[in-house]
Amino acid sequence: MADLKGINLAMQTPFDESGAINFTVFEDLIEKYIAAGVHGLVLGAGTGQHPYLTEAECNHLYEVGSKRIAGRCNVICQTSALNMDEVIRRSRHAESVGANALMILPPYLEGPSDDDGLFEFYKAIDAAVGVDIVGYNIPQATGISVSPQLLGRLMKLKNFNYIKDSAGDLTVHQEYLQFGGDVLNGADTTTIYALMAGARGVIWGAANYMPIEAVRLYELVSAGRCGDALTLWNLMLPSLLFVWRAPYTPAVLRAAQIRGYGTGNVRRPLRKLSSEQETQLLQALAPLDPEIGAAPREQAIA
Repeated sequence: MADLKGINLAMQTPFDESGAINFTVFEDLIEKYIAAGVHGLVLGAGTGQHPYLTEAECNHLYEVGSKRIAGRCNVICQTSALNMDEVIRRSRHAESVGANALMILPPYLEGPSDDDGLFEFYKAIDAAVGVDIVGYNIPQATGISVSPQLLGRLMKLKNFNYIKDSAGDLTVHQEYLQFGGDVLNGADTTTIYALMAGARGVIWGAANYMPIEAVRLYELVSAGRCGDALTLWNLMLPSLLFVWRAPYTPAVLRAAQIRGYGTGNVRRPLRKLSSEQETQLLQALAPLDPEIGAAPREQAIA
């Protein structure tokens, strides 16, 4: 079983202006994030625009990423798909190139949504792979909630050892923790509270633009320095509240670009932020990075 504690950064996929993956920037970002101290990188995460990547693109992304990471932190690959055979095929490929774990959504479009159907879905994948499976609870996007009772059943499978909980419901999150499984928080605005409650770690999209601060937050909570952690958290929170309510991926990628991480480009059908949203983002980043808040808009964009 892989130890997925700490900050697992849900890594962006950098694109050029034409919408092609820029692998030079991708490998540079890996180096920057590892230097910041992240404990894992999630390749092809939602923040990495997984729904808009082809299977071939995902496979190549995982090959390049795993080779570049070279064991310096954990590699988690999202292998979600609507077709069951494709999920297994993607999963086996990711495992073959070095993934430590696989992040997999439930069958979210007109698939089974009852506990028995979801259990059979993950059971079939569990039997097909030999690395950890991270289930993914994000009901606001899938319309499917993984109940605490279902999680208890899933945790008895050989490889289903983690769940990423992006729902933002701290009550359910703590119910998950009662079942003894390892829970990874995925709701940006509850991160500090989930860590204090006992989450093993996080899979965090917003860490794309503040990897150093994200790692520091985890270290402070782990050391029991909750007062210091809350002081840091209050600097992070305005931007987290903004990206959580804004178009999420475009906001995170633009914030990352502003702070020197990536190109800020999105792939269609996603769109960049509007001018009004851009201004709001700069204001939200100011507590975290006062120089951004003080800079003229043109300077910040440059």
